[in-house]
Amino acid sequence: MKGPVDADDRLVSRAAEDSDFRERLLRKPRETIEREFGVTLAEDHEIHVHEETYSATHVVLPPQSKLSEAEREEARTGAASLEFLRRTLHDPAPPLRSPAPKEEEARSSGATSEALARAAREGIRRGLAFLESVIDENGAWHCIRFNVADPEIPRHFERPPFVSALCALALESSDEPQARAICTATKAYLIDTIEYPGFWRYYRHLPTDLDSTTLCSLVIGTHPWIWLGRNVPGMLANRDEEGRFMTWVLAEDEPDVVSRFRIEADPVVNANVLAYLGDHPGTRDARRWLESLVTEGNLEGSSKWYPDTVTIYYAITRAMIRAEPALDSLRSILADRILGLRDEKGGFGNVLQTAQAVSALYNIGSLESIDAKREVERLVSSQRGDGSWPELLAFGDQSLKWGVVGQIGHGSEAVTSAFCIEALERLVEVLGA
Repeated sequence: MKGPVDADDRLVSRAAEDSDFRERLLRKPRETIEREFGVTLAEDHEIHVHEETYSATHVVLPPQSKLSEAEREEARTGAASLEFLRRTLHDPAPPLRSPAPKEEEARSSGATSEALARAAREGIRRGLAFLESVIDENGAWHCIRFNVADPEIPRHFERPPFVSALCALALESSDEPQARAICTATKAYLIDTIEYPGFWRYYRHLPTDLDSTTLCSLVIGTHPWIWLGRNVPGMLANRDEEGRFMTWVLAEDEPDVVSRFRIEADPVVNANVLAYLGDHPGTRDARRWLESLVTEGNLEGSSKWYPDTVTIYYAITRAMIRAEPALDSLRSILADRILGLRDEKGGFGNVLQTAQAVSALYNIGSLESIDAKREVERLVSSQRGDGSWPELLAFGDQSLKWGVVGQIGHGSEAVTSAFCIEALERLVEVLGA
């Protein structure tokens, strides 16, 4: 999917000019729309087309909020918000497991490309089996909320739609039946958590946000609200005076519990909006801002929510391939910047950073610039016996520094595993075996 479309105007215009099309649209709306636009819409969502006449007028009411008035009031301020947060978390989260055996410097084992591709494929399947065992029956991925500075502070399970979407997008790289089944279940979970007209929130006590909304929209792109772009006007209205997209979508009746530490115009959030909306007139200023950050070398430390520069590059390259030709001018400089992150041993850091760097290089067509065999060996050697990869910090609020309580991180073995599977799929493709 290249992005949401302005289908309403096209349908109305076509129906005004073609009486046969108008009749088909009224009689069989789903089939007519799918044929007209060459798409397959979600089967479990009804589509109705109404025709006003000179004696009949239709008023369409939006669906009611999924939160009751009492819940919305409870989420608005102070201690009530903290209590509401507690009810979005799931205890107990297990202690951090010991990491995999310490990674040694990856050296060429002399294995052939075919042998390494087989090892990678086996690692992918074992990783998928692990994911099947930890994703819940509703299709939700679990993440863990923890304190970066103090491991003694209790850890909590959480399952926000954002995490499920983030991981499902990584798994879309795989054609394995297990991956397809997981993504199907995840889509159902995301549809179940959607709020009209196509927004999502991380926690129930927080406002909706564009990071969650864009990633979830990318995953369930054939849902009619998303495909028809029902959420696009709200996104475009959520820009600052420089045309950059702000993270939180603060409606008048929504809680404002984030205002004290809002840092808007996050580069990853803007890249995700660009990935969803595509090369849209409303994204041009955000695109130019991202281009300047990359070309001027100002990405490090620019994100409130993502701790590693490689993560920002990963999001920008994902936007590049989904919003082509937007950002295409950055292709060569992005390759140089990502390759410049390597240490003296040629590594990109921990296994999560390595996986994201591999996939980012693949996205821009530069994966041949690194030793694919060595990266396969790094990733496979880091996998545990149960098929998982270690829990690592994936994202978190980087601006809260008021004591250990504020240094919140998020990650899980499942999150790391999803990115490692994506990287192995990319490496297998490059190995050509």
